[in-house]
Amino acid sequence: MGFLTGKFGRETRLPANDVRAAGHSWVRFFEDGRPRADDLQRLGEVRELLTTSGRTLAQGAVGWILARSPNTFPIPGFKTEAQVRENLTALEMGPLPAATMAAIDTALGNRDDQ
Repeated sequence: MGFLTGKFGRETRLPANDVRAAGHSWVRFFEDGRPRADDLQRLGEVRELLTTSGRTLAQGAVGWILARSPNTFPIPGFKTEAQVRENLTALEMGPLPAATMAAIDTALGNRDDQ
């Protein structure tokens, strides 16, 4: 839902017709059309780790998914050609290194619901 791209901040307010503002229980990182403050803080804690080796934040998120399991494959969203290219580059970069994954686990407190 775009949260891990880094384009949302504390001042972000999504319009009522946006699915992220509709109040669905399955919308995880947004509440009442705003990114959840605790999730923004957690993202801030791992931002530098996700962007290692010149990755964008979105590419780091894809690399994180790739590193979690060889049986998992991310299906990132896109709206523009530039986003498609960014996603393809993330796949070319591959999974985040094991040391980076360990540092992310430490930063997030080894939560299983990441």
